[in-house]
Amino acid sequence: MPSPLEPLPHQVLATLAQHRMATNRQLHDLLRPQASRQIISKPLARLHKEGLVDYTTLPQSNRTRAWFLTPDGARITRDWPQLRGRPPYPITSASAASMKTPHVLTVVRAHLTFVTDARDRGDEHGHLDWTPEVAHSLGDNERVIADALMYYVLHAGNGSRTKLRALVEVDRATTSSERLATKLIDYARLHTYTPAPPGRRAAQGNTAPAWQRWYPVFPRILFILTGAGPTTLGHRIDDLQAMAGEHPAVAELARKVPLGAAVLDDLEQHGPTGPVWTPLNGQGERRSWTEL
Repeated sequence: MPSPLEPLPHQVLATLAQHRMATNRQLHDLLRPQASRQIISKPLARLHKEGLVDYTTLPQSNRTRAWFLTPDGARITRDWPQLRGRPPYPITSASAASMKTPHVLTVVRAHLTFVTDARDRGDEHGHLDWTPEVAHSLGDNERVIADALMYYVLHAGNGSRTKLRALVEVDRATTSSERLATKLIDYARLHTYTPAPPGRRAAQGNTAPAWQRWYPVFPRILFILTGAGPTTLGHRIDDLQAMAGEHPAVAELARKVPLGAAVLDDLEQHGPTGPVWTPLNGQGERRSWTEL
């Protein structure tokens, strides 16, 4: 749960800076799930009056508001310690918000499944443990951008703690299944990419892979699917599995890194630690994301 020592308006600003946009209900569920819905409305109204947040009204939603930081709000939060390392992709106008709303709010929706599950289980995963749009260089001015980077601490019954990380892709079925599957090739390239030392080519074994600059182990990769019927989403998962089995670099990645795919509706119904994740290496039945 968020620290009670931080004022709620401060937490609202930090959450909007981290996630770029969220509805009243999403902010409530992230920050004060046990309180009444009105507890979020008051600080939002105050911050709006001070010119730090603004909103766009979602179409066909009974006037649901999606909130985002104004330029002044983004400037105030830019150097907050808990937001260091946050990619600078603020949404600071209603027109920009209206174009990005479907994807951004779906990513927040995916995050909420992990936050809710962690609270129920007693694990460590809060409103700032999910960083959207994290980019990694692939060299030659190319990069791979994950929809989110997740940090999670799993608590076992014997008192042990396991630190987990995941690069998350949220797919709304707006592009072809093949294009979705090729994202695995980018992650396979990231897994092996070793930057050359300045002024010379990299000698094999002479330089560590670039990902070790940020992670002690390569994060697991999770695909969360929505936006289509069960048959279509099942085919998209099949194509992800096919890519993991047929492409040599992706197959090598699948042998070393946990890869899984799940449907967002299943995550909301059963929780991310339920048996809802299909291993992309094709081995075994559906399982928890922690057991991939």
